Amino acid sequence: MLRNTALFTLLLLLAGCSSTPKGVDCPGEVSTIYGQPMGQTQARIFDLVNAFTVTRDGVAVKSGTLHSSDRFQYVPSAVTSEGFTAQRLSDKQFRLINPYQNTMITWTCP
Repeated sequence: MLRNTALFTLLLLLAGCSSTPKGVDCPGEVSTIYGQPMGQTQARIFDLVNAFTVTRDGVAVKSGTLHSSDRFQYVPSAVTSEGFTAQRLSDKQFRLINPYQNTMITWTCP
C-alpha cells in the first residue's frame, strides 16, 4: 500500500513538472518606433521569466534569452531570429520592435 502511494505521488509530481506553460491573451498597442499610435492587436504571451513567446494567428515569435547588464537601469532584451528586438518591460508588459517596418507592439497582460 505504501509503495502504491509513493508511486502515485511520484507520477503526480512528474506530471506537474512536465506541463507546458499556459499562455495569456493580452491586448497590444501598435505604434511607430517614435510612439505614434497605429492601432490595437491581440496575442497570446507565453512568459518563461527569462524569455517569452508571442503567438498570433498560428505564428510564434520567440524572444530568446533576455539579457541586461543591470536590470535596474536597462530593460532585459534580446534579438529574435527574425531580427526583431524583444523586450520585457515588466512582469506584465512585453514588447517587440520591428526596425525594418518602423513599428513596435507593446502587450500589457492582465
